[in-house]
Amino acid sequence: MEGGGGTLSEIHQTAKKFLLRSRDGLERLERLEYSATASAAVAGADTELSFAVKKDITQIQSLCVEMDRLWRSIAAKPQRDLWKRKVEQIAEEAESLKESLDKYNLRNQKRMREAKERAELLGRANGDSAHVLRIFDDDAQAMHSVRNSSRELENANALGEAILSSIHGQRERLKSAHRKALDILNTVGISNSVLRLIERRNRVDQWIKYAGMLLTVIFLFTFVLWRH
Repeated sequence: MEGGGGTLSEIHQTAKKFLLRSRDGLERLERLEYSATASAAVAGADTELSFAVKKDITQIQSLCVEMDRLWRSIAAKPQRDLWKRKVEQIAEEAESLKESLDKYNLRNQKRMREAKERAELLGRANGDSAHVLRIFDDDAQAMHSVRNSSRELENANALGEAILSSIHGQRERLKSAHRKALDILNTVGISNSVLRLIERRNRVDQWIKYAGMLLTVIFLFTFVLWRH
């Protein structure tokens, strides 16, 4: 019952020690995983412990291969069957520990990936917030400019209305004066040709008046647009 690494009993004892150490290491990993203190500060220690547990399990599997070779060389069948069960038990426990460690590593990788994604989202959120604030600031400046332009247009419109009102008053006074003049001319017997000449002159004066009103409005709006 001897092999390159010692007797079958010695190898079996060594394998059991590795099993105990692997089981203890895996339990520590799981406690850290579900502990409130598990954070990025202990991530390095988790990685080292996981690597150590994996190394021990690999060593156990290597010892199982050696023990499997040794128990087959036992002559007595009862002892051979006994050692077969012992070696199979060690191999099964090592395989179970390996599966548990693989599951832990998968959960740990998922947890690290989610933490990285959260950090990236937070970074993008901070960047987006600054961008949104800049947009709001630009919009506020644009609204302020629009309000100023609207206020100046209102002032220009009020000025135009005042001018038109004044021109309208002058027009009414001119009509009244025109009627009075016609009455006077009729009274003194002015000829029809003279009256027609006066009417044509009055129409010309009206066109001149309307042209002046239009030019005044165009000038006001051109002035407002030029200022902006």
